[in-house]
Amino acid sequence: MSKINSDQEILEFAIAKEVEAYNFFMALAGRVDSDLVRKAFENMAKEELEHKAKLELEVLKTGRTVSTEETAARPENDYIISDSDAQFDMDYSDLLLLGIEKEDAAFRIYVTLAAKAREEEAREMFLALAEEEIKHKIRFQTEYDLLMQE
Repeated sequence: MSKINSDQEILEFAIAKEVEAYNFFMALAGRVDSDLVRKAFENMAKEELEHKAKLELEVLKTGRTVSTEETAARPENDYIISDSDAQFDMDYSDLLLLGIEKEDAAFRIYVTLAAKAREEEAREMFLALAEEEIKHKIRFQTEYDLLMQE
C-alpha cells in the first residue's frame, strides 16, 4: 500500500478491497447452515457493495471511468480462498473472530488511505468508510460476545 501515490490509485485500491470483502462475505454466507447467519453475512456483503459504489462515484467525479472487469463481484462459489482464508470449516465463533479481524484490517486501511488522500472530499469519504468498517467490527464483536455468554 505504500506504493500508492495518486488519489486515483487510492480509489482503485479501495474498490478492489471492497470487492474482495464482498466476495469473502458471500463465500461465508454460502458455507453456513443457519439461515440467520447466512442472512447476516449476505447483509454485510451488500454493505461492502454500497461502499464500492461510493468509491466508484468518487472515480466518476474525476472524469474517469471505472473498470468493471477487475472490480466485478464474483458468485459466492467463485471466491478464491487464500491460505489465510482456508479456515472456512470453522465453527460460528471462529467465523465471527475472522470477521472481526477482516473488518479491523479494513478500518485500518481506510484510515491510512484518508491520510494519503490529497483532496478533502476523498479524505472525508475514506474516514466515513473507516467508520462503517469499525461498525461492522463492532457488530461481529457484539455477536461473538453474546455467543460466548451462552
